[in-house]
Amino acid sequence: MIEVTKLNGKKLIVNAEMIEIIEETPDTVISFTNGKKIIVKESRQEVKNLVILYKKDIFSAGIN
Repeated sequence: MIEVTKLNGKKLIVNAEMIEIIEETPDTVISFTNGKKIIVKESRQEVKNLVILYKKDIFSAGIN
């Protein structure tokens, strides 16, 4: 799960495993595999980095 910020400032926790597409239009739109979309304040690259950190954390937890 990663935390992102909607344009109104509300923080959300989203399932990083459900993210299908991240695009900047110029706002960052996250599209999920279930068809839902949200617009967030974070840039495409910031969301990508959050997902990478999440994945690293998950994989390192499985190694111990």
